[in-house]
Amino acid sequence: MSRSPVGGDITRMGRGSGLNLGGAVCNQVALFVIISLLAGTGQREVGRYASCFALLSLLGLMCLAGFRAGLTRFVAMHVADADPQRLRGTLRIGLGLTLASSLVIGSALAVLAPVVASRLNDPDLTSGIRLVALALPAVTMSDAALAATQGWRTQRPFTLIGRVFEPLARLGLTAAAVGLGLGLVGAMWALVIGAWAAAGLSLLAVHRRLRSTPRVSAVYEVRQLLSFSTVSWASALAATGLIWVDTLLLGALRDQDTVGSYNVATRLVTLAVFVMPPINAAFSPHMAHLHHTGQQDAAASAYGSASRWILSLSMPAFILLVVYPRELLSYFGPGFAQAAAVTVILAFGQLINAAAGPCGTVLNMSGRVRLNMVDNVSVLLLNIGLNLALIPRYGMVGAAISWSASLVTVNVVKVLQARFVVGIRARQARLGRVVLASLPAAGTAVLMTTWVHGWVSVVGLAAPVVALAYVVVLWALGLAAEDKALLASLLRGREVRSRSARPTQQVLP
Repeated sequence: MSRSPVGGDITRMGRGSGLNLGGAVCNQVALFVIISLLAGTGQREVGRYASCFALLSLLGLMCLAGFRAGLTRFVAMHVADADPQRLRGTLRIGLGLTLASSLVIGSALAVLAPVVASRLNDPDLTSGIRLVALALPAVTMSDAALAATQGWRTQRPFTLIGRVFEPLARLGLTAAAVGLGLGLVGAMWALVIGAWAAAGLSLLAVHRRLRSTPRVSAVYEVRQLLSFSTVSWASALAATGLIWVDTLLLGALRDQDTVGSYNVATRLVTLAVFVMPPINAAFSPHMAHLHHTGQQDAAASAYGSASRWILSLSMPAFILLVVYPRELLSYFGPGFAQAAAVTVILAFGQLINAAAGPCGTVLNMSGRVRLNMVDNVSVLLLNIGLNLALIPRYGMVGAAISWSASLVTVNVVKVLQARFVVGIRARQARLGRVVLASLPAAGTAVLMTTWVHGWVSVVGLAAPVVALAYVVVLWALGLAAEDKALLASLLRGREVRSRSARPTQQVLP
């Protein structure tokens, strides 16, 4: 018999989201302020920074080769089995190969920086690309080490180092660099310094957890680790490519000014769904446990709760993005208002993404990693094709259409696969109530357009009124018991560990 959807796993899942959400807020705010600082120096600088960041993200995943998911999974298994030999072997393989690959790819990128810059139609990007090469080993080592600490069933190092310390350090250094007039080069040096500091702290976090492990000879199970990691790598690389390929193609087919405007629009829209990754991270281990133990009803309830939380927390931001795109973009400067259509198009695509919930995580945690990989690779190819067809004619609007169409397609496919392949649907998601509560809020936002004439009035006047209207109606319609548990967890703001929870497998969605 499945456990109650209010108690047990779903309650712990809601409580476990608290620390992750706090870290996500810190990370997103830091990134937003960095883009805002660079926007003051012009659209081109924003575009150049976005291109460098996209390059770093994609190459970082290439260097990790799937070890981010592999380290989390196998470290958790070996810790649960009290197997220090295989634990040490897994860490040495994962961290060692990650460091080696990042040094090789980083060195090649430093040499080929002028060629890459020319391919992006901006020779002045050469210095920024070489700094990407310098940051690459640190970023990949930090990601790998923090993924390994998650194998000890804790989110603290991952959140405090990767989502709080590194973004805030980079923000402070970037602000200083912009204040000194160092532009893109200064911002990239801020990224380099923050990345190496985070890498040192991440390796220290792994070392601290190893101190209680017996000093024994390592056992290396290379084939098992590589087999799992390779599939996860392809899936994660394709998913990240879907996020950044339009930025790189815009730079190659248009110019960095266009990239800058587009990146500001995407950053605004990304803020609306910042709750998705932390809720997915809390959902993953519970989905793996419930599916593994045959508790299909409880797994379906957890899936429905996670979907409802993501859409409920994101909906007010979507309303503001659709009704006030120009006003919100005016925060970055008058030149960015041209991206208003991009903001609206991307908002609709991300709205479907939020409504679909953690459908990709359902596939991964039920053992359908290869199916999820096929989905991600297929939609990446679709996105590339659409971008190549639409960007030359429609510019950044074409890129936005491509990304939104790809998001809608892949989420519809994954929801259907979760239902008919895995046999799990989002039970009692109550998404209709969320949509119903959003209608009065959206009407209120439209009525207030007469008094809203800039980003200050959106943030200071429209946002509170729209949020209040939304919350009042949602509350009147009735909150589920699981929603009350989530609100309590956010107020506590702490991570709750379950002593009775079985070892789980965590795979990137």
